[in-house]
Amino acid sequence: MIEMKEQNIKWPSGLKRTRPRQKVLSVLEHAEEPLSAMDISTEIEKDGGTVWMSTIYRILDLFEKEGIVLKISMMDNEMALYELNRSRHKHYAICLGCRKILPMDNCPMGNFVPKIEEEDFHVVGHHIVVYGYCRECSSKKSK
Repeated sequence: MIEMKEQNIKWPSGLKRTRPRQKVLSVLEHAEEPLSAMDISTEIEKDGGTVWMSTIYRILDLFEKEGIVLKISMMDNEMALYELNRSRHKHYAICLGCRKILPMDNCPMGNFVPKIEEEDFHVVGHHIVVYGYCRECSSKKSK
């Protein structure tokens, strides 16, 4: 279970502080990997709280618009994963079999210079997710 210590979280300025928002932010603050909305709901329930799924989705949409969370879309799936935007450079590999999330240790964009029609376009960031199969799922597929 994720221990929720709301006093450790610096509340984003300009946003009304509500109990559901605090709970969602606390779960994301203590998560070691990106979580789905259902994962967030489960963690809130483990701590004795309840928040409607529709409320969690609205909060995540708001947090994404405000730059508080990063949204990772799953390939061929409507499910998305969310993580707190810690302003760290991070990329993931996601197994399509078991949905395991593996952080990538290197950035394939290090020396990449994109060709963009508008020459005055200045790239300030990027987000990469690689999809494939982990060792366990690959071995199951080959049998």
